[in-house]
Amino acid sequence: MSLSVVQGFTKSLAMTVLSEIGDKTFFAAAILAMRHPRRLVLSGCLAALIVMTIFSVVVGWAAPNLLSRKWTHHITTLLFFGFGLWSLWDGFKEDGEAEELAEVEAKLNADWKTNTSSAKGDSKDDDELKKQRRPILMQFFSPIFLKAFSITFFGEWGDKSQLATIGLAADENPIGVVLGGIIGQALCTTAAVLGGKSLASQISEKFVALSGGVLFIVFGLQSLLSTVES
Repeated sequence: MSLSVVQGFTKSLAMTVLSEIGDKTFFAAAILAMRHPRRLVLSGCLAALIVMTIFSVVVGWAAPNLLSRKWTHHITTLLFFGFGLWSLWDGFKEDGEAEELAEVEAKLNADWKTNTSSAKGDSKDDDELKKQRRPILMQFFSPIFLKAFSITFFGEWGDKSQLATIGLAADENPIGVVLGGIIGQALCTTAAVLGGKSLASQISEKFVALSGGVLFIVFGLQSLLSTVES
C-alpha cells in the first residue's frame, strides 16, 4: 500500500469520525434504532453514507480535471481553514450539549405521531390496497430501510463533512479517502445504532466541535505547507 493511500485513509478516517460523532445523522440513527429493528436502520444508514462518500470522492477526484491542480489545492486549503474556524466557532458558542439531539428527536417524534395516527385510521382493505399501490422501491426494500436511507442521505447532502470529503479527495489519494470515509462512517453509525439514545446523550457536542475544528486547522496548515504536484 502506497504512502499516499495511507495518508488519504488516515486523514479521511479521522475527519469522518470527528465530523459524524454528534452530527444530526448520528442522532437520527440512534433514535431510529430505538423504534425500529436495528438491522434495518443500520443497513439503511450505512447504505446512504457509503453512496454519499463515493459520490463526494468522485466529485473531488474529478475536480483537478476541470481546474488546474494548483487551484484545487489552494481551494482545498481554504476549505480546511474555513471548516476549522466554523467548527471552532460552533464549539465556543455551544450553549446546550444536547441541543442538536433534542432538535432531531422532536422532528422524528412529529413524524412518528403523524404516521401512527394515519395508520390507526386505515382498515384492512385499505392496507391491502396500499400494498398494491406502493412505489416500486418499497416493494423491494423495507419502508424502514428506505426511511433510514433517505433521512441520512438528505441529512448529509451539503453538510460540512460532505464538502470536506470532496476537498480531501481533490488533494489526496481517492482510494484512501473512500476507504477511510466508509470505515469511519461504519464505526460511527454502528456506535449510534447499538448505543442508542443513552450513548448519544452522553456525547459532548462542544468537545467534538472543538476537536474537529483543530483537526481541520491542522489539515489546512499541512496543505498550505505542502508542495503541489504538477
